[in-house]
Amino acid sequence: MKKVVSVIGGRNCTVEVEKIAQELGKKLTKVADILVSGGLSGVMEAVCSGFQSGGGLTMGIIPSYNKKEANKFVDIVIPSGLGLARNVLVVTTADVVIALSGRAGTLSEIAYCIQFGIPVINLGSWDIPGTIKLNSVDEAVAKVGELLKSGKN
Repeated sequence: MKKVVSVIGGRNCTVEVEKIAQELGKKLTKVADILVSGGLSGVMEAVCSGFQSGGGLTMGIIPSYNKKEANKFVDIVIPSGLGLARNVLVVTTADVVIALSGRAGTLSEIAYCIQFGIPVINLGSWDIPGTIKLNSVDEAVAKVGELLKSGKN
């Protein structure tokens, strides 16, 4: 079975967070086969860009029915038509989730991870008990690899 990681975060982000997301995406190709995101702008676009540049396959589960709304780095667009309710699909599709900074949508996705027992790595996101708080891209990628390998996801 393919190893799937989701990266969640805001559709608006700082240049610094964008760089982190791109680096994260590229490095995640070493441990995961497929990257899932919400498929739009900001963190989602940056992480897809990095993952794609590293040779990985990206999937975007977008809130509308219009495939053209997905960012240009999404290989497979899932036009859910579910609006924010698509957040549950973004996280349940994955074996492991990494949360970068974001607002209420990111918070809801973290809550779904905790609710469904999906490991969620906190890389500069909401400080919530039940997440795995790490400080660097390399630590996050290593933890994803460890969780995917151990099957504790």
